[in-house]
Amino acid sequence: MEEVKFSFEELRVYQKSLDFVDEVYKITKEFPNDERFGLTTQYRRAAQSIALNIAE
Repeated sequence: MEEVKFSFEELRVYQKSLDFVDEVYKITKEFPNDERFGLTTQYRRAAQSIALNIAE
C-alpha cells in the first residue's frame, strides 16, 4: 500500500515542531510526579498544539 504524504509534512517548520514535541517530552519526563497532571500536561499539550496548528 502506498504511503500518503501531505505537503505540510515537508515544511521545515513542521519538522522542527515535531522535534520540539520530542524535546518537551524528554524534559517533562524529569518533572516531579506531583506535577504530572499540572505543568507536565500543559507543556505537552502546548507543544503538540504547535505541530497541529501548522498541519491545519
